[in-house]
Amino acid sequence: MEETAGRRAQTTRGTKETQITVAVNLDGSGTAAIDTPVPFFNHMLDAFTRHSLIDVTVEAEGDVDVDDHHTVEDVGIVLGAVLREALGTKAGIARFGQAIVPMDEALVLCAVDISGRGQAFVEVPFETQTIGGFDVQLVKEFFLAFAREAGITLHVRLLAGENSHHVAEACFKACGRALRQAVEHDPRVTGIPSTKGSL
Repeated sequence: MEETAGRRAQTTRGTKETQITVAVNLDGSGTAAIDTPVPFFNHMLDAFTRHSLIDVTVEAEGDVDVDDHHTVEDVGIVLGAVLREALGTKAGIARFGQAIVPMDEALVLCAVDISGRGQAFVEVPFETQTIGGFDVQLVKEFFLAFAREAGITLHVRLLAGENSHHVAEACFKACGRALRQAVEHDPRVTGIPSTKGSL
């Protein structure tokens, strides 16, 4: 990581496919500065940021002439890694968070455990293959990469929904709101919220 201060972190990751810089402030107000070459993904990250109350900056370049996959997945990797770094020892956090978020006819459940065991279980079928030019498979790919690198257990379930845009947006909003709960400091928690003494 290039920078860690308080509950903030920033880093840059460069490969032959992408160049990505991400910064987060866990104690922010949901301010988003998102710049990737994938417009719909920008919209989703903006929704995630607003509802998480985590300040998020993303600057990404990628080989979108090939496919959006590398850019979306790699942003998930870097965002997850920066979140993990910003959490530090995890002392005093609530650890768990959950949200059920409606978006018109769509209804999505998301649950988060800042467990140290990075894994995602995403059961979100889409009615279409794309939203505009955005491949809906990349919604799951983002969450898989993000959860793995963040060291969180993430469950995302579609409870109802038909419109793919609404479904995807409800996923990102629900994840943001669940994460908001999980990263919050709980004044009643002493030390690490685990019987093992570490997360």
